[in-house]
Amino acid sequence: MLGVKDQLSTFWWLLLIQGVLAVIFGVIAFSWPGITLFSFILLFGAYAIVDGISRVVDSVWHRDAYKHWWSVLLWGLISIAGGVLVFSWPGLSAVLLLFIIGARALAGGVLEIIESIRFRKTVDGAWLMTLGGIASIIFGVIAFAWPGATALGIIWVIAIYAIIFGVKEIVLSFKVKGTGSSMEPEPQPAT
Repeated sequence: MLGVKDQLSTFWWLLLIQGVLAVIFGVIAFSWPGITLFSFILLFGAYAIVDGISRVVDSVWHRDAYKHWWSVLLWGLISIAGGVLVFSWPGLSAVLLLFIIGARALAGGVLEIIESIRFRKTVDGAWLMTLGGIASIIFGVIAFAWPGATALGIIWVIAIYAIIFGVKEIVLSFKVKGTGSSMEPEPQPAT
């Protein structure tokens, strides 16, 4: 059975893919600020589903390495559910879309902070996960506090969030890439 460090270093590319997808999503949103809300809703739905599937796969692959694999699975399922909800009702209003995105950000932020606390002793860049979780929670709170934002404002806020989140995931992926068996053995829990 691979330890957490070995698992993270083996599957670092999943973090990289999530980060690259988030940055691409954010850049597209900035590049075409006049994009119709309908197109943006579908773009977000696709991103949420791909991100969720990536997290579900990650959680299944890591389930033997640590006992809290369920938190990554839960985050992935929430993301998939948000994407499916968007595709089920593509005519959503901008405010309802913002609530879905905000709920996903709040849940994901809490789960990411939980993960960062677990990894703080084994992963060099765990503080990035904490920072990303805090940013997600702040974004989620803003989404619920000011739901009457214009469609263009929503797109820009989401684009900024996606780029920050994506850059964090990319940096974290390279930090965990080399943390595997080249490092000291991970302490094993007493049985």
